[in-house]
Amino acid sequence: MRVFLLGASGSIGQGLVHEMLARGYEVTALSRSDTSDSLLTKWGVTPCKGDLRDPFSWAKKAVGCAAIVHAAAVPFDDMPAVDRDVTNALIAAAKKTTHRPRLIYTGSCWLYGETGDQIAHEGPPFDPHPSFEWMITSAEKLLACRALSTAILTPGMVYHRDGGVFRRFLEPAQAGRPIEIWKSGEVRWPLIHRDDLSNAYCNLIERPHLSGHFNAATETGVRVAEIADVIASALGSSADHRVLSVDQVIERYGAWASGCTIDQQMGSERLRQEAGWAPKALDWRRSDLMERLSVL
Repeated sequence: MRVFLLGASGSIGQGLVHEMLARGYEVTALSRSDTSDSLLTKWGVTPCKGDLRDPFSWAKKAVGCAAIVHAAAVPFDDMPAVDRDVTNALIAAAKKTTHRPRLIYTGSCWLYGETGDQIAHEGPPFDPHPSFEWMITSAEKLLACRALSTAILTPGMVYHRDGGVFRRFLEPAQAGRPIEIWKSGEVRWPLIHRDDLSNAYCNLIERPHLSGHFNAATETGVRVAEIADVIASALGSSADHRVLSVDQVIERYGAWASGCTIDQQMGSERLRQEAGWAPKALDWRRSDLMERLSVL
């Protein structure tokens, strides 16, 4: 199967490349530079020189593949406009093809907003973080396009052996500095290991009859204080945690970062039941990340 990947060099994309190649896919990925070309080639991926901000230059090549995975969302100020153009370019190109490409579009758990003790299930209603509200518009347009077979995959907070979303906990703990807790240690994050997320993408690629929204989280909601405590202990740090208010988080890191202060839980029943998803990393405390930390 030929697949076109947007966001191959990102945190999600790197794991996805590994899983796709393991399944025997022929992977082509968008690449902006010679450095990226070399890295992709080293991985066994065919680079397609182009820019996410100029999608009409590569969209025809993307829809020429059996499947497209869009995992390239980044917190740039112009990302809403960039993603709108990518969406429009893929729809326009798909309408000119003789086949119906499979498209997996990546959502964000922050689209569900605060859930508290409730568990967010697949799809609307949404209460989106303002910095990511544009994803809903793109998803709706792609789902409505009959020339594409679209599924929306919404991951929880993604971690992996080298850290992922836990990275900002690891660096201060390794240096013996306080870990920052944003808003409150009672904030809950739905979690998923990158390998399990990669498996979810591929399962959906291989089931083009499935459409609509799918959530991907192996743990519905883990409190941030627990994450910070376990990581600090594993790295031998005794420094007290430092709590930042939401206003302080926004001032230091930008408006998008306040998404990390959303207290939420998220379920993945549809992905398990319909897409044959059987995740392996069911407890982040027993993951390959923690194994690595235990020997540092």
